[in-house]
Amino acid sequence: MNIKVVRGNPTPEELAAAVAVVRARAAAASLPPAPAAPRDSWSDPARIASGRLPQPGPTSWARTYWPG
Repeated sequence: MNIKVVRGNPTPEELAAAVAVVRARAAAASLPPAPAAPRDSWSDPARIASGRLPQPGPTSWARTYWPG
């Protein structure tokens, strides 16, 4: 890997930080994507949508939360 400084006069610490960022990005790009976590039944939106919709009333606020 070659890095060329086009403008300015960076310190060795600044060059080391730039190289560390470039190497970390290259390493992250070469990793396979992580598998998606399975949904548990509590956070499944189908659990709420499967029933009838809440009707207006004093307790309807308790049934309006939609986890996602």
